[in-house]
Amino acid sequence: MTRSEVLVEAGRLASEGRPYALATVVRVVRPASTRRGDRALVTPDGTLAGWVGGACSEPIVVREALRSLADGEPRLVHIGPAGSGAGAPDDVVVAESRCASEGVVEVLIEPELPGPLLAVLGEGVAGRTLAQLARIVGWRVADQLDPDAAPDAVVVATMGHGDEDALASALKAGVGYVGLVASARRAAVVRDALRAQGVADDDLARVRSPAGRDLGPSTQEEIAVAVLAELVDWRHGLMGDPSGLAQNSAAAPAPAEAVDPVCGMTVAVAGAPTAVRDGVTWYFCSVGCRDHFERTGGT
Repeated sequence: MTRSEVLVEAGRLASEGRPYALATVVRVVRPASTRRGDRALVTPDGTLAGWVGGACSEPIVVREALRSLADGEPRLVHIGPAGSGAGAPDDVVVAESRCASEGVVEVLIEPELPGPLLAVLGEGVAGRTLAQLARIVGWRVADQLDPDAAPDAVVVATMGHGDEDALASALKAGVGYVGLVASARRAAVVRDALRAQGVADDDLARVRSPAGRDLGPSTQEEIAVAVLAELVDWRHGLMGDPSGLAQNSAAAPAPAEAVDPVCGMTVAVAGAPTAVRDGVTWYFCSVGCRDHFERTGGT
Protein backbone atom coordinates (compact mmCIF):
# COMPACT_ATOMS: atom_id res chain seq x y z
CA MET A 1 0.00 0.00 0.00
CA THR A 2 1.48 3.35 -1.08
CA ARG A 3 1.52 6.54 0.99
CA SER A 4 -1.46 7.89 -0.92
CA GLU A 5 -3.36 4.62 -0.61
CA VAL A 6 -2.85 4.70 3.15
CA LEU A 7 -4.59 8.07 3.30
CA VAL A 8 -7.41 6.87 1.07
CA GLU A 9 -7.92 3.85 3.33
CA ALA A 10 -7.83 6.11 6.39
CA GLY A 11 -10.62 8.17 4.88
CA ARG A 12 -12.66 5.07 4.20
CA LEU A 13 -12.28 3.78 7.75
CA ALA A 14 -13.18 7.19 9.17
CA SER A 15 -16.31 7.40 7.01
CA GLU A 16 -17.38 3.99 8.33
CA GLY A 17 -16.75 5.01 11.93
CA ARG A 18 -13.99 2.43 12.42
CA PRO A 19 -10.94 3.09 14.62
CA TYR A 20 -7.36 2.99 13.38
CA ALA A 21 -3.95 4.46 14.14
CA LEU A 22 -1.95 6.38 11.55
CA ALA A 23 1.82 5.85 11.83
CA THR A 24 4.10 8.31 10.02
CA VAL A 25 7.90 8.18 9.82
CA VAL A 26 9.18 11.62 10.88
CA ARG A 27 12.92 10.99 11.30
CA VAL A 28 15.42 8.49 9.92
CA VAL A 29 19.09 7.88 10.74
CA ARG A 30 20.74 5.60 8.18
CA PRO A 31 21.05 2.74 7.62
CA ALA A 32 17.29 2.17 7.59
CA SER A 33 14.85 0.70 5.11
CA THR A 34 12.37 3.52 5.34
CA ARG A 35 12.34 7.25 4.72
CA ARG A 36 10.70 10.29 6.20
CA GLY A 37 7.04 10.52 5.22
CA ASP A 38 6.45 6.79 4.89
CA ARG A 39 3.25 5.82 6.64
CA ALA A 40 1.04 2.92 7.60
CA LEU A 41 -2.31 2.16 9.18
CA VAL A 42 -2.76 -0.16 12.15
CA THR A 43 -6.23 -1.53 12.91
CA PRO A 44 -7.39 -2.95 16.27
CA ASP A 45 -6.77 -6.51 15.12
CA GLY A 46 -3.05 -5.74 14.83
CA THR A 47 -2.99 -5.56 11.03
CA LEU A 48 -0.45 -3.11 9.59
CA ALA A 49 -0.95 -1.80 6.05
CA GLY A 50 1.66 0.46 4.50
CA TRP A 51 5.37 0.86 5.20
CA VAL A 52 7.27 2.13 8.25
CA GLY A 53 10.25 -0.20 7.92
CA GLY A 54 10.61 -3.94 7.97
CA ALA A 55 10.68 -6.49 10.74
CA CYS A 56 12.86 -4.22 12.89
CA SER A 57 10.14 -1.56 13.18
CA GLU A 58 6.79 -3.14 12.42
CA PRO A 59 6.17 -5.09 15.66
CA ILE A 60 7.07 -2.04 17.75
CA VAL A 61 4.80 0.20 15.69
CA VAL A 62 1.94 -2.28 15.99
CA ARG A 63 2.43 -2.58 19.75
CA GLU A 64 2.52 1.18 20.29
CA ALA A 65 -0.38 1.77 17.88
CA LEU A 66 -2.58 -0.64 19.84
CA ARG A 67 -1.58 1.05 23.08
CA SER A 68 -2.45 4.36 21.48
CA LEU A 69 -5.87 3.11 20.45
CA ALA A 70 -6.42 1.93 24.01
CA ASP A 71 -5.58 5.22 25.74
CA GLY A 72 -6.53 7.59 22.92
CA GLU A 73 -3.19 9.41 23.09
CA PRO A 74 -0.71 9.98 20.24
CA ARG A 75 2.92 9.11 20.83
CA LEU A 76 6.30 9.65 19.22
CA VAL A 77 8.27 6.39 19.13
CA HIS A 78 12.07 6.24 18.84
CA ILE A 79 13.19 2.88 17.45
CA GLY A 80 16.91 2.14 17.44
CA PRO A 81 19.77 0.16 18.97
CA ALA A 82 20.41 0.18 22.71
CA GLY A 83 21.47 3.61 23.92
CA SER A 84 20.35 5.48 20.81
CA GLY A 85 17.43 7.04 22.66
CA ALA A 86 19.52 8.45 25.52
CA GLY A 87 18.51 12.01 26.24
CA ALA A 88 15.15 11.73 24.49
CA PRO A 89 12.36 13.84 26.04
CA ASP A 90 10.19 12.16 28.63
CA ASP A 91 7.19 12.09 26.31
CA VAL A 92 9.04 10.05 23.66
CA VAL A 93 8.64 6.27 23.76
CA VAL A 94 12.11 4.74 23.40
CA ALA A 95 12.01 1.22 21.98
CA GLU A 96 15.10 -0.91 21.47
CA SER A 97 15.35 -2.60 18.09
CA ARG A 98 16.54 -6.21 18.15
CA CYS A 99 17.87 -6.05 14.60
CA ALA A 100 21.53 -5.90 13.61
CA SER A 101 21.03 -2.60 11.79
CA GLU A 102 22.34 0.48 13.62
CA GLY A 103 19.72 2.71 12.03
CA VAL A 104 17.16 4.82 13.91
CA VAL A 105 13.55 5.47 12.97
CA GLU A 106 11.16 7.80 14.74
CA VAL A 107 7.46 7.29 14.11
CA LEU A 108 4.54 9.52 15.06
CA ILE A 109 1.49 7.43 15.93
CA GLU A 110 -1.90 9.13 15.93
CA PRO A 111 -5.02 7.23 17.06
CA GLU A 112 -8.23 7.97 15.24
CA LEU A 113 -11.24 6.97 17.29
CA PRO A 114 -14.77 7.42 15.94
CA GLY A 115 -16.97 9.93 17.70
CA PRO A 116 -20.13 8.67 19.41
CA LEU A 117 -23.08 7.89 17.16
CA LEU A 118 -26.23 9.94 17.61
CA ALA A 119 -29.51 9.01 15.95
CA VAL A 120 -31.78 12.02 15.51
CA LEU A 121 -35.29 10.87 14.65
CA GLY A 122 -37.45 13.57 13.16
CA GLU A 123 -37.15 16.06 10.34
CA GLY A 124 -38.33 19.20 12.10
CA VAL A 125 -36.27 22.30 12.78
CA ALA A 126 -35.04 21.08 16.16
CA GLY A 127 -33.93 17.73 14.77
CA ARG A 128 -32.18 19.20 11.72
CA THR A 129 -30.39 21.81 13.82
CA LEU A 130 -29.30 19.23 16.39
CA ALA A 131 -27.87 17.01 13.65
CA GLN A 132 -25.87 19.90 12.21
CA LEU A 133 -24.50 21.01 15.58
CA ALA A 134 -23.64 17.47 16.69
CA ARG A 135 -21.49 16.94 13.61
CA ILE A 136 -19.60 20.15 14.34
CA VAL A 137 -18.57 18.90 17.81
CA GLY A 138 -17.43 15.51 16.50
CA TRP A 139 -20.46 13.24 16.77
CA ARG A 140 -21.45 10.92 13.99
CA VAL A 141 -25.11 11.37 13.11
CA ALA A 142 -27.75 9.05 11.68
CA ASP A 143 -31.37 9.80 10.88
CA GLN A 144 -32.67 6.34 11.74
CA LEU A 145 -32.04 3.37 14.01
CA ASP A 146 -29.79 0.91 12.21
CA PRO A 147 -29.86 -2.60 13.75
CA ASP A 148 -26.31 -3.16 12.47
CA ALA A 149 -24.91 0.05 14.01
CA ALA A 150 -26.47 0.64 17.41
CA PRO A 151 -26.19 4.34 18.33
CA ASP A 152 -24.81 5.62 21.60
CA ALA A 153 -27.64 8.12 21.92
CA VAL A 154 -31.07 8.69 20.41
CA VAL A 155 -33.04 11.92 20.36
CA VAL A 156 -36.65 11.63 19.30
CA ALA A 157 -37.73 14.91 17.74
CA THR A 158 -40.65 13.63 15.71
CA MET A 159 -42.89 16.33 17.22
CA GLY A 160 -45.93 14.11 17.72
CA HIS A 161 -45.51 12.03 14.56
CA GLY A 162 -44.86 8.52 15.83
CA ASP A 163 -43.17 9.49 19.11
CA GLU A 164 -44.26 6.29 20.84
CA ASP A 165 -42.91 3.96 18.15
CA ALA A 166 -39.60 5.80 17.95
CA LEU A 167 -39.10 5.74 21.72
CA ALA A 168 -40.05 2.09 21.98
CA SER A 169 -37.44 1.21 19.35
CA ALA A 170 -34.75 3.25 21.11
CA LEU A 171 -35.48 1.67 24.50
CA LYS A 172 -35.52 -1.82 23.00
CA ALA A 173 -32.09 -1.20 21.46
CA GLY A 174 -30.63 -0.50 24.92
CA VAL A 175 -29.31 2.90 23.90
CA GLY A 176 -27.42 4.74 26.66
CA TYR A 177 -29.12 8.12 26.21
CA VAL A 178 -32.73 8.46 25.09
CA GLY A 179 -34.22 11.93 24.84
CA LEU A 180 -37.65 13.14 23.75
CA VAL A 181 -38.15 16.65 22.45
CA ALA A 182 -41.64 17.46 23.71
CA SER A 183 -43.46 19.51 26.28
CA ALA A 184 -43.85 18.03 29.74
CA ARG A 185 -47.53 17.42 29.04
CA ARG A 186 -46.86 15.69 25.74
CA ALA A 187 -44.09 13.60 27.33
CA ALA A 188 -46.52 12.39 30.01
CA VAL A 189 -49.01 11.32 27.34
CA VAL A 190 -46.31 9.43 25.47
CA ARG A 191 -45.13 7.66 28.63
CA ASP A 192 -48.69 6.62 29.47
CA ALA A 193 -49.15 5.22 25.97
CA LEU A 194 -45.92 3.23 26.20
CA ARG A 195 -46.83 1.94 29.64
CA ALA A 196 -50.14 0.74 28.24
CA GLN A 197 -48.19 -1.11 25.57
CA GLY A 198 -46.26 -2.97 28.25
CA VAL A 199 -43.05 -0.92 28.42
CA ALA A 200 -41.58 -1.30 31.92
CA ASP A 201 -41.40 1.69 34.25
CA ASP A 202 -37.64 1.20 34.61
CA ASP A 203 -37.27 1.69 30.88
CA LEU A 204 -39.59 4.67 30.83
CA ALA A 205 -37.52 6.26 33.58
CA ARG A 206 -34.56 6.31 31.18
CA VAL A 207 -36.32 8.71 28.84
CA ARG A 208 -35.14 12.28 29.35
CA SER A 209 -37.98 14.62 28.52
CA PRO A 210 -38.11 17.42 27.97
CA ALA A 211 -34.70 16.60 26.55
CA GLY A 212 -31.93 19.14 27.06
CA ARG A 213 -31.07 21.86 29.51
CA ASP A 214 -33.98 23.88 30.84
CA LEU A 215 -33.77 27.22 29.05
CA GLY A 216 -37.36 28.21 29.58
CA PRO A 217 -39.42 29.29 26.54
CA SER A 218 -37.14 28.63 23.55
CA THR A 219 -37.11 28.51 19.78
CA GLN A 220 -36.63 25.20 18.01
CA GLU A 221 -33.01 26.11 17.28
CA GLU A 222 -32.41 26.93 20.95
CA ILE A 223 -33.95 23.62 21.96
CA ALA A 224 -31.40 21.91 19.72
CA VAL A 225 -28.59 23.77 21.51
CA ALA A 226 -30.02 22.76 24.90
CA VAL A 227 -30.18 19.10 23.87
CA LEU A 228 -26.63 19.15 22.55
CA ALA A 229 -25.40 20.66 25.83
CA GLU A 230 -27.00 17.78 27.73
CA LEU A 231 -25.50 15.25 25.33
CA VAL A 232 -22.04 16.73 25.83
CA ASP A 233 -22.51 16.49 29.60
CA TRP A 234 -23.61 12.89 29.27
CA ARG A 235 -20.71 12.04 26.98
CA HIS A 236 -18.22 13.24 29.55
CA GLY A 237 -20.00 11.60 32.45
CA LEU A 238 -21.06 14.85 34.12
CA MET A 239 -24.66 13.76 34.58
CA GLY A 240 -23.75 10.80 36.78
CA ASP A 241 -25.41 8.44 34.31
CA PRO A 242 -23.83 4.97 34.74
CA SER A 243 -24.70 4.12 31.16
CA GLY A 244 -22.88 7.17 29.80
CA LEU A 245 -19.91 7.18 27.49
CA ALA A 246 -17.56 7.69 30.42
CA GLN A 247 -17.91 3.92 30.88
CA ASN A 248 -18.46 3.13 27.21
CA SER A 249 -15.59 4.89 25.51
CA ALA A 250 -14.75 4.39 21.87
CA ALA A 251 -11.17 3.65 22.95
CA ALA A 252 -10.17 -0.01 22.80
CA PRO A 253 -9.25 -2.06 25.88
CA ALA A 254 -5.57 -2.34 26.75
CA PRO A 255 -4.00 -4.70 24.21
CA ALA A 256 -2.83 -8.15 25.27
CA GLU A 257 0.97 -8.43 25.07
CA ALA A 258 3.57 -11.16 25.35
CA VAL A 259 7.36 -11.49 25.36
CA ASP A 260 9.04 -13.02 22.33
CA PRO A 261 10.98 -15.99 23.81
CA VAL A 262 13.74 -15.62 21.23
CA CYS A 263 14.64 -11.92 21.19
CA GLY A 264 12.91 -10.76 24.37
CA MET A 265 10.84 -8.05 22.66
CA THR A 266 7.42 -7.25 24.09
CA VAL A 267 4.91 -7.72 21.27
CA ALA A 268 1.19 -7.20 20.84
CA VAL A 269 -0.60 -10.53 20.74
CA ALA A 270 -2.97 -9.29 18.04
CA GLY A 271 -1.52 -10.09 14.63
CA ALA A 272 1.75 -11.56 15.97
CA PRO A 273 3.23 -14.76 14.45
CA THR A 274 2.64 -17.70 16.79
CA ALA A 275 3.85 -21.19 17.54
CA VAL A 276 2.33 -23.81 19.82
CA ARG A 277 4.46 -26.14 21.92
CA ASP A 278 3.18 -28.52 24.60
CA GLY A 279 -0.16 -26.76 24.52
CA VAL A 280 1.36 -23.33 25.10
CA THR A 281 1.02 -20.55 22.51
CA TRP A 282 4.12 -18.41 22.00
CA TYR A 283 4.12 -15.03 20.28
CA PHE A 284 6.91 -13.55 18.20
CA CYS A 285 7.98 -10.21 16.77
CA SER A 286 8.57 -11.75 13.34
CA VAL A 287 8.50 -14.99 11.42
CA GLY A 288 12.29 -15.02 11.74
CA CYS A 289 12.10 -15.41 15.52
CA ARG A 290 9.30 -17.93 15.19
CA ASP A 291 11.27 -20.01 12.71
CA HIS A 292 14.32 -19.93 15.01
CA PHE A 293 12.14 -21.07 17.91
CA GLU A 294 10.72 -23.97 15.92
CA ARG A 295 14.11 -24.91 14.46
CA THR A 296 15.97 -24.95 17.77
CA GLY A 297 13.21 -26.20 20.01
CA GLY A 298 13.05 -22.91 21.85
CA THR A 299 16.62 -22.92 23.03
